[in-house]
Amino acid sequence: MVNIAAYASSSHGNLYRATDGAGSSLLLECGIPIKQIRRALNHKLHEISACLLTHEHMDHAKAAKDILAAGIDLYCSHGTAGALELSGHRLHPVQPLEQFRVGSWTVLPFETQHDAQEPLGYLIHHAGGEKLLFATDTFYIRHRFTSLTHIMIECNYSQKTLSDDMHPAQRRRLLRSHMSLETVVGFLQANDLEAVREIWLVHLSDGNSDEALFRDTIQGMTGIPVHIAKR
Repeated sequence: MVNIAAYASSSHGNLYRATDGAGSSLLLECGIPIKQIRRALNHKLHEISACLLTHEHMDHAKAAKDILAAGIDLYCSHGTAGALELSGHRLHPVQPLEQFRVGSWTVLPFETQHDAQEPLGYLIHHAGGEKLLFATDTFYIRHRFTSLTHIMIECNYSQKTLSDDMHPAQRRRLLRSHMSLETVVGFLQANDLEAVREIWLVHLSDGNSDEALFRDTIQGMTGIPVHIAKR
């Protein structure tokens, strides 16, 4: 059974883990210092099978080189690897829509829409039949998915909660690189949710989000338990 843990989820750093209950764990992002990652994992970094990285921005990739140095396989796009100047035999650049295997997991990377070099989301299929979608830092997801059991998706802001004090340039970047509550609602309506057991809302904006509004909106629409990732 897939279990999800969220240790950090904001513009200050992102770190999540998916565990299969049988000793195989995936680290999703590594955007906090390696010392904090070790503490979050109770100094059991050796239990991580691999790290999946979405893009090169430091709040997602701060510890990428340290993860590789610790002997953990790291998967990301060629563009992300180049932007971070990553290298070594533990680095595995991947292509969108070309799946790969990591332990008990089959992973399908897909393109996302963000101001980065080849950002990716991941469809993570466990051998036991569960299927996790992980997508963050994207203003839109063009793909549609079936038989999902777990969803982790960015819900950064809402049109209702955008601050009036934002600089115009900052507002433009936000709208073109992050996912709104309204877009999340549209995405969920367009996908097969019949088997979904839980939805995690990740990467909420510090100043432009409302946890209660976001949770109540998504849970009320879907009838599925909604979790807000720890910030």
